[in-house]
Amino acid sequence: MELSEEDLRLVNALQISPRISWSDAGEVLGVHATTLAARWERLRAAGAAWTTAHLMGDPKDMCLAMVDIDCEMHLRPHVTSAVARIPEVITVEEAASNRDLTLTVITQDLKQFSTQLLPRLKEIRGLTKYHTALCTRIHTSGYAWRLNVLTKAEQQALRALAGPESANPSAPDAVVVPLPESHLALIPFLARDGRATAAEISRALGRNPATVQRQLGRVLASRMLSFRCEIAQQFSGFPITVQWFANVPAGEHQAAATELRAIRNIRFSASTTGRTNFTMIMWLRSLADVMEMELTIQQRIPGIELVESVVMLNTAKRVGWMLNPDSTATGTVVAPYGELLPAGI
Repeated sequence: MELSEEDLRLVNALQISPRISWSDAGEVLGVHATTLAARWERLRAAGAAWTTAHLMGDPKDMCLAMVDIDCEMHLRPHVTSAVARIPEVITVEEAASNRDLTLTVITQDLKQFSTQLLPRLKEIRGLTKYHTALCTRIHTSGYAWRLNVLTKAEQQALRALAGPESANPSAPDAVVVPLPESHLALIPFLARDGRATAAEISRALGRNPATVQRQLGRVLASRMLSFRCEIAQQFSGFPITVQWFANVPAGEHQAAATELRAIRNIRFSASTTGRTNFTMIMWLRSLADVMEMELTIQQRIPGIELVESVVMLNTAKRVGWMLNPDSTATGTVVAPYGELLPAGI
């Protein structure tokens, strides 16, 4: 499968406004709403693109951890599958050096991470060692990554039509509104489809449509979730994932993050605890770009010390979605709060 320019334009539009109506999107893109809906269904069915929502994991409200794992070589597939089945483990990647797997984990707090998540890791056969770095501040997240194939005028029009779920969930002034437990059952539906409607959710849960409409409005405005439109990495034009571990002088993290946001390749940046105090993840066009990007980083952030670069060989799970080896989505989603759903959903 290959993605056309029109496919990429649609994905870019949903990156900016994941829940925009097809009629509004059609007006901006100059395409009939029915055509857009059919095109999106084709992309979804092929696993080439999808919309999702996941817990933001802001350290002010939750615990976001990055866990490096070593495992017995012949049991690596078993370990990968086992950790990916844990809902709190939102991303699982196979690394090329110094660790076998790297996990991104979100729990309610540090206590849940320590008393519930870590014991589950220790029970996995073949997992021999883990090392944890805790996130102390998120600077940039994957929801903000863009294909940038639309004109500036089209992007501006889409931002004007975007709902509250499109607001920057990690903005310094963002306030997360805690949700009642009755609202949490909506999260797995939004994880499977970031465009899920109140009518669809109410039918599945057996709840009053008007009640679910109100609950959905609160969830979308809560800043608890990060909404995004994802694309299979092989179709993005940037097939290489690289994570850098670095040290940045105290007090200069925000300035470093601001410089990094000007680099379109950035997918994630955060301040952390551990052997280094800053990490960043980028998608690149080729391995040859690694050295060029390191030079760019050091030119933009003179005080930074790049300690280690890690190329990812494969992504088994990305923000809850299980992926095929070719980076397309399998359709299986393992997300938090799934235990709140009625049996059979």
